[in-house]
Amino acid sequence: MSAPQLVVHRDKELMAQATAARLITEVVDAQAARGTASVVLTGGRNGNGLLAALAASPARDAIDWSRLDLWWGDERFLPEGDPERNDTQAREALLDSVGLDPSRVHAMPASDGPYAGDADAAAAAYASELAAAAGPEDDGPVPAFDVLMLGVGPDTHVASLFPELPAVRETERMVVGVHGAPKPPPTRISLTLPAIRAAREVWLLAAGEDKAEAAGIALSGAGEVQAPAAGAYGRSRTLWLLDAAAASRLPQALYPRASA
Repeated sequence: MSAPQLVVHRDKELMAQATAARLITEVVDAQAARGTASVVLTGGRNGNGLLAALAASPARDAIDWSRLDLWWGDERFLPEGDPERNDTQAREALLDSVGLDPSRVHAMPASDGPYAGDADAAAAAYASELAAAAGPEDDGPVPAFDVLMLGVGPDTHVASLFPELPAVRETERMVVGVHGAPKPPPTRISLTLPAIRAAREVWLLAAGEDKAEAAGIALSGAGEVQAPAAGAYGRSRTLWLLDAAAASRLPQALYPRASA
């Protein structure tokens, strides 16, 4: 478990731009070291804002997009191409404009595909895809992702792991179907905390005053069942990337470790 590090930016626009630059550096370094890189994307306004900033960055061409594996932390169990799906939004924000290898873009199954109406079967299929991509060096049933990004919800949820629901308590499966989510749509697919913790680096993104209470709770020693964001950490580094509004209720003891 890596202790969280904090970086606080002036506003959400600067946060998105700086995080995009940080991600480019991480991917380029990973590709230089191992030939390939793997990143887990997140949806929501902060995840999509990051992808838009990445699309606008001249430095994006430093990445060899054909040697990048992309995964998702969660997905709304909706038909393929639905505008509310995370992968649809990611394609519009960035993915359709870069030279990705389609075989390395690992979207979670849609509700109208082979697993129509069965989110649990779709989750099991995604877990199998992850296991097939994991190598002996990964020491587990999922790859050791270079960077896994998570948006933090106002209720402290990450991916589709909501407080007190069964998915956040899962300790064995890497991917689960989520039923009865408190925000629409109620049926989703999500990585679990054990899968998240397989990543080398976990980045948690929070911008806006509506995320301030969640960030404060998660970074104050709350339990992961009550505050799922508190249970998201990487093997080598756990990085909280916030804007000033989201950082406004952080414990005072953490502020000296944050930088503008």
